Amino acid sequence: MITGHCECGKITFQVDGAINDFSHCHCSQCRRLHGAAFATFAGVEREKFSYLSGNDELAFYASSDSHQRVFCRNCGSNILVALQDEPQALYISMSAIDGDPPCPEAYHIFVDSKAPWYIINDQLAQYDTFPEDE
Repeated sequence: MITGHCECGKITFQVDGAINDFSHCHCSQCRRLHGAAFATFAGVEREKFSYLSGNDELAFYASSDSHQRVFCRNCGSNILVALQDEPQALYISMSAIDGDPPCPEAYHIFVDSKAPWYIINDQLAQYDTFPEDE
């Protein structure tokens, strides 16, 4: 089981399943929203995800026509992003996940818009957009 929480602890969640996708997103939205060179997400099955506390603290932001982002209205922590084209999946911000759960091999997405001051120094796969769009 995977657990997680926001910075202030008002929102807690669990996943009764495994991480099936592991990506580092370099798009400009993720960089701005996470305040970092990229955001790392753990893909899980939506039906395996549940909130344990903090439903009244959830805030939502449609960052595009296809992306619904969820964050804590109290502390601002990024919780997850849901993609309209993938209704069966959720992408949890790894920054909200507790511990060190097993993850599949990671990959980089939207490297065509990565921060020019950041150099990718690993040998992981890199995609200009989503892998299936390549």
